[in-house]
Amino acid sequence: MIVLKSDREIAYMQDAGKIVAETLEELRKAVAPNVSTKDLDIIAEDYITSKGAVPAFKGYCGFPATICASINEQVVHGIPGLRSLELGDIISIDCGAVINGYYGDAAKTFAVGDISEEVSSLLNVTEESLYKGIEEAKIGNRLSDISNSIQSYVEYNGFSIVRDFVGHGIGSRMHEEPQVPNFGNPGHGPRLKAGMCLAIEPMVNIGTYEVEVLEDNWTVVTKDHKFSAHFEHSIAITEKGPLILTKL
Repeated sequence: MIVLKSDREIAYMQDAGKIVAETLEELRKAVAPNVSTKDLDIIAEDYITSKGAVPAFKGYCGFPATICASINEQVVHGIPGLRSLELGDIISIDCGAVINGYYGDAAKTFAVGDISEEVSSLLNVTEESLYKGIEEAKIGNRLSDISNSIQSYVEYNGFSIVRDFVGHGIGSRMHEEPQVPNFGNPGHGPRLKAGMCLAIEPMVNIGTYEVEVLEDNWTVVTKDHKFSAHFEHSIAITEKGPLILTKL
């Protein structure tokens, strides 16, 4: 069942989303060579708790950290640890926070120093595809109009879209109905209505869209070990169009 949110609930989600956006900005400033993913996790937890919120991911289904930190060929759900960033790396950081009983969830991919033209294009196209999807999150459209807009843009630019992991509804729980795929034909799925809140999150690969999960049962990597990028916003569908809840 898709739960429609009231204006008050959306305002609570904006509070959570603002904290997530600010946390990602703190992490952006901290990303540098020789910084470990554990260092970034500590920064995130300290910032979220300083705002009176709770890290949404820590303890969720047993996940041990505040952020997901996924480097290079890691697509999503990387567990922070002792690995340090190196020049030429990219790192996708997924972050969530809950306050007043409502969730915010967003992700960004950051470059560590100079990266190749191809990888720079990967980041740009992935972020742009997110906004292409958000543009379709308006009353009267179908859910798959979001999905198709993302896939079409990604594939037009020569990259591939991950199929095995998708976006989701969000609200008083981090994962709600509906699932929000980043691929598919337009004109399918639920009709979009005011009050729907979605976490839209394209995961885009340089090579194959195929992925696999490592032995830690969390970290997802590309099957061909080529780089992957991830961008995400939580949004609300309103009478005035899509409202991004996790934007600074």
